Amino acid sequence: MVRAALPVLLASTLAAQTFEQRGFVENRLQLFPQTAPNDRAHAVDQMTVRWESAYRPAPWVRFNVSFDARADTHRQVDRQSRVSLDDRRIARPALNARLWSVQLAKGPVTLEVGRQLIRWGKTDALPITDRFAPRDYLSSVVEPEFLPVPAARLTIAGSHDSLDLVYQPWFVPSRTPLLNQRWTVPPDSASGLSFSDAGARYPGGAQLGVRWNRTTGPLDYSVSYFRGRANLPLFEALAPADPVPVRRLYPTMETYGADVAWQSRWVTLKGEAAYLGTRTSGAEEFILYAIQAERQIREVSLAGGYIGSVVTAAGAAALQFAPDRGLAKSVFARASWTIDPNRALTFDTAVRRNGSFARVEFSQAIGGHWRISPGFVWLRGDPLDFLGQFRRNSYFSLALRYSF
Repeated sequence: MVRAALPVLLASTLAAQTFEQRGFVENRLQLFPQTAPNDRAHAVDQMTVRWESAYRPAPWVRFNVSFDARADTHRQVDRQSRVSLDDRRIARPALNARLWSVQLAKGPVTLEVGRQLIRWGKTDALPITDRFAPRDYLSSVVEPEFLPVPAARLTIAGSHDSLDLVYQPWFVPSRTPLLNQRWTVPPDSASGLSFSDAGARYPGGAQLGVRWNRTTGPLDYSVSYFRGRANLPLFEALAPADPVPVRRLYPTMETYGADVAWQSRWVTLKGEAAYLGTRTSGAEEFILYAIQAERQIREVSLAGGYIGSVVTAAGAAALQFAPDRGLAKSVFARASWTIDPNRALTFDTAVRRNGSFARVEFSQAIGGHWRISPGFVWLRGDPLDFLGQFRRNSYFSLALRYSF
């Protein structure tokens, strides 16, 4: 009996175990028709190799691992081959342990510990309550990539309610543009000066967040609280020299947020707002909010709305990088057309009073593994506007991806 039962037990154990893997190799080329005062290059080429895996030895546990390898022509990628575990480098790491986490699930409770992507909020145009999601702005201010963070995340989900608790033991900043490249535009007060990067003053301590979400019929809403640091920096000049050494610092942040989505037969309405306070001298306190409407018409998805802001306490910092504030007070729109299973066309734009951008991209699948995606980003506006300052940075892009 025991011998007869062993094959059955072994077969059931192996059936419960699953291993999944996937990845891609992508080459992305950017062509800039104009040069910038601090960047004479017309072309930037980037290569990314990503491998993702998930292993589930039992139904209640899952291990996630993802690695990146990168190279480029513009020194946006670190030339050292050491593996990055904290993502605090100025440049992108050449080798990066992008994700590594273990996920435990039992009934309504899920606990994930490790480096992971955490997304909050409901609107698409701007991260308002999304405080655990730093971004990589090295290659483009209007097409950033989300960065994972090391955290312990406990989610308790019921039939209508869910509670999300997040503890992040160490800080991960957004990756800001390099000072000697075109996505860094010094203010007029610093005209004629050059700058050198003096690193960062990274804060200690943990970041905490809690979010409660409720779904009832067509209505879905949540409230959230975050305490930690802004992942976008202020800059301080360390000495009157040439070049001027500049160091990044990250102000404290306390965020009270709420979001809502209401779905009807014809349109989905979304709203999101947050108050972002600080105890750091020289940093702004403000309210960000967004209103968005969505509509699906067969293979066409349409979305549009408005992003607003209200400054409640003005800051005194002369140098800062704040795309969240820079994209506020704008009307935005997005359209996506799935032409067929192999082709898609997307368009999005944001228009402020003195600046705007527009992006269009066509995507074509070739066979079962290849995809080619040409696109164009158009930036215009007043030099004093956040978007307008990048008026020399319009670019063509061409991405070629092989997925496996």
